[in-house]
Amino acid sequence: MTKVLIVENGPLSRLYMEASLATLGMASEIAETGAEALALLDAQPIRLIVCDWDMPDMTGLELCRQVRARKGEYVYFILYLHPQASKENEDTAIEAGVDDFLQKPVNLRDLRIRLHVARRILDCTAHIGELQALVPICSYCKSVRDDEDYWQQIEKYIGERTGSAFTHSVCPACYTKHVVPQFHELNITPPVLPSMKPRAVREK
Repeated sequence: MTKVLIVENGPLSRLYMEASLATLGMASEIAETGAEALALLDAQPIRLIVCDWDMPDMTGLELCRQVRARKGEYVYFILYLHPQASKENEDTAIEAGVDDFLQKPVNLRDLRIRLHVARRILDCTAHIGELQALVPICSYCKSVRDDEDYWQQIEKYIGERTGSAFTHSVCPACYTKHVVPQFHELNITPPVLPSMKPRAVREK
């Protein structure tokens, strides 16, 4: 069940929104201030916020900016617009990262439509995140395909994204399979790698 964080300092509006969400089969958490909202986001995996424009400690726009600055999964942010709000207010809110608006007093049908859209978008962002976590790698040479459809060695791919540097070695299995036969061809007794010795021997 999708949980909605209601950020609203008006007691009647809070009760109405809580009852409306329950009618729509959605759970809710209540915050009266921006600080309470941020604390709830730290404590729970909430990805949908319905927020008032004015709060005691910060505006809805300031809260939205702080939410956007956080790392983690995308949070869908719906802001209440008062009847006197101007187009400039809407533009400022969009620039701050607001996804959608609700007009006060909130109509249950409008709320249902906006929450339906929000859930579909959150489902899509989750699916995109899953796809981005998949790294295409060649089954033969182990080259990796990057975002621009270029194939490159896995060392370069990981190094560009994490800053890690690589040194090359040979694992025991490949040493036995590839290196030992080369020693035998040269009539040389292959040395035993430290990692291939029994643990008791290595620990002496």
